[in-house]
Amino acid sequence: MRETRLIKCVMATILERLKKIIANDLGVDEDSIEPSSSFTEDLNADSADLAELIAMVEEAFSTSKRKVTISDEAIEEITTVQDLVDILREYIPED
Repeated sequence: MRETRLIKCVMATILERLKKIIANDLGVDEDSIEPSSSFTEDLNADSADLAELIAMVEEAFSTSKRKVTISDEAIEEITTVQDLVDILREYIPED
């Protein structure tokens, strides 16, 4: 039970941070960004926008102790905000 709550908290934190980055980078309203939002269909991002966003996300979520590097294969699988949250969860410690 505690583990489930912790995972939900970590995911919420990732989502909130991502929403700010996405809104700033893509120029969309933060309140319009949902986990199910499609980068191309809902947020009007093209492949160049997505590449720039991924670079910003990697930098924002990296620390001196852990570097976030999303593989090209993983990037190809990202279609929604939730896809990116799920990938980032792999880098965030769940103590």
